[in-house]
Amino acid sequence: MELLPRFAEGKEEGDCRLQTQRKTKGLPSQANIEEPSTLLSSNKKSKLDNQNPKSIDLGENSKSTELGELLENLPSDPAHRKRILDYDPNICDQVRRHYLLKGPCQPRSHKFPQRDIYGTKRRFNSSWFDDHIEWLEYSIEKDALFCLCCFLFKPEHGDQGGSDTFTATGYNNWKNKQGVKDHVGTVGSVHHRALLNCQALMNQKQHLESLISRQVEVSKQNYYTLLNASIDCVRFLLRQGLAFRGHDESEFSKNKGNFLELLEFLAQHNDSVKAVAFENAPRNLQLKSPSIQKDIINTAAVETVNAIMCQVGDAPFSILVDEARDHSVKEQMAVVLRFVDTKGEVIERFVGIEHVKSTDAYSLKLAIDELFSRNGLSISNLRGQGYDGASNMRGEFNGLKALILKENSCAFYVHCFAHQLQLALVALAKNHVGVASFFFMVTRVLNLVGASCKRRDLIREQRQNELIEALYNDELPSGRGLNQETALKRPGDTRWGSHYNTLLSIISMFSSIIKVIEMIIEDGIRLCVDDG
Repeated sequence: MELLPRFAEGKEEGDCRLQTQRKTKGLPSQANIEEPSTLLSSNKKSKLDNQNPKSIDLGENSKSTELGELLENLPSDPAHRKRILDYDPNICDQVRRHYLLKGPCQPRSHKFPQRDIYGTKRRFNSSWFDDHIEWLEYSIEKDALFCLCCFLFKPEHGDQGGSDTFTATGYNNWKNKQGVKDHVGTVGSVHHRALLNCQALMNQKQHLESLISRQVEVSKQNYYTLLNASIDCVRFLLRQGLAFRGHDESEFSKNKGNFLELLEFLAQHNDSVKAVAFENAPRNLQLKSPSIQKDIINTAAVETVNAIMCQVGDAPFSILVDEARDHSVKEQMAVVLRFVDTKGEVIERFVGIEHVKSTDAYSLKLAIDELFSRNGLSISNLRGQGYDGASNMRGEFNGLKALILKENSCAFYVHCFAHQLQLALVALAKNHVGVASFFFMVTRVLNLVGASCKRRDLIREQRQNELIEALYNDELPSGRGLNQETALKRPGDTRWGSHYNTLLSIISMFSSIIKVIEMIIEDGIRLCVDDG
């Protein structure tokens, strides 16, 4: 039965320990063998020999330390060992396990002494170890053989298997190897039962270790399943630009917010997630708290920016910067990178919003430097700057443009073309009488038609009736995405494109607008007549 070699596997090899690989690795030198005189000469060893193991104090405070010291100083030579039954019953199994892990004492490189046996000089042959490598031991002190399994588990009384020969006195008849085989006996012998007890003792520990290992592995898989579910929910909300938190996220709330509701929806449609989420997850590891959500969001942001930086690489790039005040009344600076990819296409990537306490050029420059440093960008690769026309941006001496040009003269400044176009068109529209009157009239019409919900409903209803009539008369093509409901849009003061879209809406709904205005005029005349 192959039992004990597995116990010593992976452990430190001693001279009196099991070494199954010595045939290929070579034999240890004589100097490494633990001689009995050396073992007996230590003061600590003498104290252990003279002390009854039952008298060892294993109190709560020093139990672990004293037990470790006891196990560390267990003698290797069988002649120096105390009986297992002399140890405290509470630590007997630990002593047995320690001996099994060390393996039997087999000093193969020892120079075995000769003895006169029936007129012939004989000595022990280390090849006997190969036949019983799992349990056969040799005592240098007694020049005799012992059995490790029987030493650990042999009953206190029993005469089978050589009585106390292989546990106390030792076997040294080097002429008769059959005596070792007689000790082994058949199935059910004392030696066989001791060997089974050794196997059961070690398998018990291995079973516990494997059980704990399986539990740890299951916990890891459950954690990864729940973490992936939370990450998927975060990615979906980020991609759709939706809010995470809810007004009431309590247990009995009907709407706990997008994140929790989405995670619950995912659990209801995925048995693997349902088995590890919410009430099935540990209370301290549910991966749904606001802090966990923020951590995943920040991680997603970092990974996204890293992907952009890998795309930029060492290529030259330009920056587009603009600052604005958010709803929390904080000055925020948005930064966009503009570069050419490997396919020759111009790419613009938003890389972040930096909070600035002040909008002066030095504060903005410091924020940009921190952004570059954090993402591994070099200002020497900067080839362009795009800002609006504010003095803190385009100032010739102390503006952000000038501060960057001092460090890199190749970072040419370009006033934002869209901003320039807006400024030019607004100035032109204000100074041209015809254009100014036209847009003034457009604003009046929008104010008149869209002044109330009632009037908006009127124009929407009128527009719908016209579309139905035109479709009935085959005056308009039909199909998916055509003839959608439209509304009048107010132009924005900072985007000239909004004026263009407003004009397109007025043109497409011109007849409906005229009819609604006529209805408003008729209602006004009627009210005047009624008032007398």
